[in-house]
Amino acid sequence: MQRRAFLKQTALGAAAGGAAFAAPVFAQEAPTVAWRLASSFPNESPTLFAGAEDVARYVSEVTDGRFTIEIFPAGDLVQPGQVLEAVQHRIVDCGHTASTRYFDTDPALCFDAGVPFGLNTRQMNAWMSQGEGLALTRVLFDKYNILNFPCGYTGAQMGGWFRGEIKTVDDLRGLKIKAGGFARHVLARLGATPVEVPAAETYGALEQGVVDAVAWIGPHDDESLALYKVAKNYYFPGWWAGTLQLSLYVNQDAYDELPKAYQSALALACRMATGNMIAKYDAGNPDALRRLVSRGAQLKAFPKPVLQACYEASLAAYKEMSAKDPMFKKLYDSMVAFRDKEIPWFRVAEGSFDNLMATLGQPAA
Repeated sequence: MQRRAFLKQTALGAAAGGAAFAAPVFAQEAPTVAWRLASSFPNESPTLFAGAEDVARYVSEVTDGRFTIEIFPAGDLVQPGQVLEAVQHRIVDCGHTASTRYFDTDPALCFDAGVPFGLNTRQMNAWMSQGEGLALTRVLFDKYNILNFPCGYTGAQMGGWFRGEIKTVDDLRGLKIKAGGFARHVLARLGATPVEVPAAETYGALEQGVVDAVAWIGPHDDESLALYKVAKNYYFPGWWAGTLQLSLYVNQDAYDELPKAYQSALALACRMATGNMIAKYDAGNPDALRRLVSRGAQLKAFPKPVLQACYEASLAAYKEMSAKDPMFKKLYDSMVAFRDKEIPWFRVAEGSFDNLMATLGQPAA
């Protein structure tokens, strides 16, 4: 408010003194820019969709409404899986999506989102902002004429809703599972049958046996789908990604046309949106999980031998893809080196503290 008052007074003073212009210098130098954003998420997925809403709101506020972004939910302008192509060819100026959707386009893109047995949220954020993650993924996106910005994290995800129990790796064979990205590839290697089903149709698909399991996100999002009514076994962890990073895809030409101040506003808006999303999931998941359990969801951990088989299948996939694609190998090697450096520290610090707090105040055995 003080800034606006100052600018107003400056303008009035200049007009009274016979200056050549009456508008503030800032207003004259700051152009009006209107962008369109295609989201991969429906507005029925409020937390995911809110990432784009946060970006648009912050950008508008910082630029006094001169830089606006109109958001189109999934399917309104382009389909959820077409955001990359739409931004690449500037059908829209930017898009909000998860790069795991484009595994079939280029498996290396998944390192911009989350990969099996990869990084958790804190580690991913550090690899992106302080390690090689962002620089390497931007080299990858350059061939699509896209500049990527981290723009939201879901945190660690659940392993999904299963109609039956998973006791051995053989129980995955022939199982029809709704899963996406890299997870779909690894599950197929283990004999499962990945199936594409829109989120809105997952309840009916489970109820009718079209699918045997649905891997979605976590309690905060899963609760609204009410899948516990038709598939009570709620497995964890979601080994296919220690977190899911969402990204804002920006057409490189559109970005280059922005004034430097608007470019900075966009980057800062993405950081604010990221912080908001992490907080929403961390705050919402505990209560949502309690409600799901009270309604009949049965929490079950994947057996260790099943996780080991998934890990080995993932390693085999990494080896094959690294041999075919030097960029994939560069991203994989960088991520693994960063992960293996981080895990011992997290075990000493975060892990020991979390374990301590989990045991304090518990009744003695």
